[in-house]
Amino acid sequence: MAQAARTLWPVGHTLAWRLGGRLPSGLSAQSRAGFAGAAGGSGPTATARQGSPRLLGAAALALGGVLGLYHTARWHLRAQDLRAQRSAAQLSLSSRLQLTLYQYKTCPFCSKVRAFLDFHALPYQVVEVNPVRRAEIKFSSYRKVPILLAQEGESLQQLNDSSVIISALKTYLVSGQPLEDIITYYPPMKAVNDQGKEVTEFCNKYWLMLDEKEAQRMYGGKEARTEEMKWRQWADDWLVHLISPNVYRTPTEALASFDYIVREGKFGAVEGAVAKYLGAAAMYFISKRLKSRHHLQDDVREDLYEAANKWVAAVGKDRPFLGGQKPNLADLAVYGVLRVMEGLEAFDDLMHHSRIQPWYLRMEKAIAEAPQ
Repeated sequence: MAQAARTLWPVGHTLAWRLGGRLPSGLSAQSRAGFAGAAGGSGPTATARQGSPRLLGAAALALGGVLGLYHTARWHLRAQDLRAQRSAAQLSLSSRLQLTLYQYKTCPFCSKVRAFLDFHALPYQVVEVNPVRRAEIKFSSYRKVPILLAQEGESLQQLNDSSVIISALKTYLVSGQPLEDIITYYPPMKAVNDQGKEVTEFCNKYWLMLDEKEAQRMYGGKEARTEEMKWRQWADDWLVHLISPNVYRTPTEALASFDYIVREGKFGAVEGAVAKYLGAAAMYFISKRLKSRHHLQDDVREDLYEAANKWVAAVGKDRPFLGGQKPNLADLAVYGVLRVMEGLEAFDDLMHHSRIQPWYLRMEKAIAEAPQ
């Protein structure tokens, strides 16, 4: 039963990544026209000739202003057309995918993927996996969740690992490359974790496989891309490991957490009763070992508050999200990890004793307002 709990709120996830990648119209210069008046004597005719250049110059300036306004309006309309074309292209790409997500609802890695899919308005079906038998994923040699099956025409692809799923789908939406090709950019490899256990890791998992123009359009600069990757990895390497020690911190919290797991998960009647009490007891003691393994403070809430405040400081005061005016992949990852604690004491404490609540509420609103 403790094994089932660890799969719901993962307690160990060594991550590795390396960088990789695949290989306003200008305005024309205005000319100036000179006007020369004919030489003449004094009198009305001479005065009219002297005034003509001034009138013609004023007319030229007025014409130049009209042309400037015309080009400005034309540029703005063209920009709107390009944005509409990109949105339509993305909608066309997303409509070609049929997605099925195999998950545990209370798993933070699964929650990350749902946050991404919901924000990008990608329709998907959910298959809740029984954490004990895992019969729903018996088709797969990869035995962890999330697993995403993506049907694109006649091609059916299996995507494993939450960060790979997100990076591959975002690459697909931005570049339009076939998903079958994109998956090859994230090859699995065998590694040994800190406990001496062989695990499967994925290369390039935080890297979007975009060409230079696509990357510039998405990020605007290398700094934004590097920042997004850094905080996506932080969410996986650090933030997610604070969940279990906090939701199982006391016997009462452990029991409440398993009550939530059983209620939201896929358990039989007997399995649910066993999981609720034996699982809660087991995970209470396991959480103490986790605290030691990750060198957490005596009160693990303090580590959770510090992590939240560190994230808020990274976002800063001058932008609503790390991604600027809209969430980027790091925003979605952090939100997805924290969301699994909703309804539990740890989540309420986090909202009241850290500075993260305003950002969290903005994230809720951004996902709720995503076009459906």
